[in-house]
Amino acid sequence: MIQPLYLLADSQLLFWKRQSRLILEVAISGVAGHPLTAAYIGASNGDRPEFYEIFEAAMDAIGITERRMIDSSFEPDDRAFLAGAQLIVLAGGDVRLGWNTFERTGMKDVILSRYANGAVLVGISAGAAQLGRCGIVEAAESIELFDVFGLVRMIVDTHDERAEWARLSRAIQSLKGATSGLGIPSGGGVIVHPDSTIEPLRRPAHEFRFDGARCVSALLPAERIR
Repeated sequence: MIQPLYLLADSQLLFWKRQSRLILEVAISGVAGHPLTAAYIGASNGDRPEFYEIFEAAMDAIGITERRMIDSSFEPDDRAFLAGAQLIVLAGGDVRLGWNTFERTGMKDVILSRYANGAVLVGISAGAAQLGRCGIVEAAESIELFDVFGLVRMIVDTHDERAEWARLSRAIQSLKGATSGLGIPSGGGVIVHPDSTIEPLRRPAHEFRFDGARCVSALLPAERIR
């Protein structure tokens, strides 16, 4: 069974409760198997241990003791653990750095296989962007877009509200209607359900579309919407 995707702007929502339940507790409630195993992929931040510690605290909160940091070198033990993980967290950092590691090591194919076989994917910041249609690299005069997982049919950007989502707006404008964009503000997140329904969490999200002349935005309230 394909599970919903969880896209978080930052790690705050790892510890956020809705109706007295942690959002990760809700995420794993439909996953078969016991004990559950959780993999943390820190390739986007260079495997920094302090961020893995946040992941460990989140796993303690939901009672998952079988967990592992998947190193960017992707040795056989890491590959075997990831191939059986029921919860996979893609960490924040540099979208391009992480994606290059996923492709070079073969992590990408293992992650996609696990998702197709019922694992829950959680993307945090750069990890959320990697679950979308394209990653964005900014240059002085232009932007570069590169393919990522494409499990969400929109280009995803996070915590750029202070810049009024200029980077995402430029990306959508450049594609002239080929796709739309999703901006997730700091402290917020979205659940993307298998039918592509978007459910903002905690804070409204922002949808960006090209209207034929320019990029326009709409606010998605923090409740289930289509």
